[in-house]
Amino acid sequence: MKLYRALQSQGFGSRKGCVARVRAGGVEVNGVACADPETEVDPIGLELTLDGVTWAYREKAYVLMHKPAGHECSHHPSHHPSVFSLLPPPLRQRGVQCVGRLDQDTTGLLLFSDDGQFIHRMISPKKGVAKVYLARCADPLSDAMLDALRSGVQLNDEPAPIAALACEAVDAHTLRLTLAEGKYHQVKRMIGATGNRVETLHREAVGAYVLPADLPPGAWRWLEDEDLKRLEQPWPSATS
Repeated sequence: MKLYRALQSQGFGSRKGCVARVRAGGVEVNGVACADPETEVDPIGLELTLDGVTWAYREKAYVLMHKPAGHECSHHPSHHPSVFSLLPPPLRQRGVQCVGRLDQDTTGLLLFSDDGQFIHRMISPKKGVAKVYLARCADPLSDAMLDALRSGVQLNDEPAPIAALACEAVDAHTLRLTLAEGKYHQVKRMIGATGNRVETLHREAVGAYVLPADLPPGAWRWLEDEDLKRLEQPWPSATS
């Protein structure tokens, strides 16, 4: 693979822009300066350094963000900043998309990728990938409410009741809800159908992958192979 093509694939600009960037200097290949955009590079183990920042070559992008409140999962937000504004330009340039969406006031684990098959697996109800939420409710929880969420509640415009994979009380006002779907405002609508109301909502896990405790709101990181495997493993409570 030619160096300029490697740069282009990683989101560092157009073909013309990447060629010019290499020729202008400041690009390193595995720690060695290179000013020839036609240089052949091996993508395996490739590290590209631009403007003093080193990027490992990745054929596909798999990214995790701790989504903060007050951000929309849209390239063209209506009333709040976009979550994409929290990503570096190369990731935006290579066209990563949100893997499902979180409401602007919902916080927690949000995935991004430019791998269409991966996105489909993560969001398709047929694949049954668990999404785990912590919801703090306005009114105290009741056994009847939890039972209704486990057995299924009827939502407007839905042909049949929808049930959680798992539901448990964390404290008097907070429940952990595990779903295999991502319908519009689903958690809020399901809890609303029980007569309660969500005050705050946080996604803490997808599959068996839990949002890292050391990742602050607004920060992002790459997902590695082991992380990707855990995303498609069942959340423990979803199978109990």
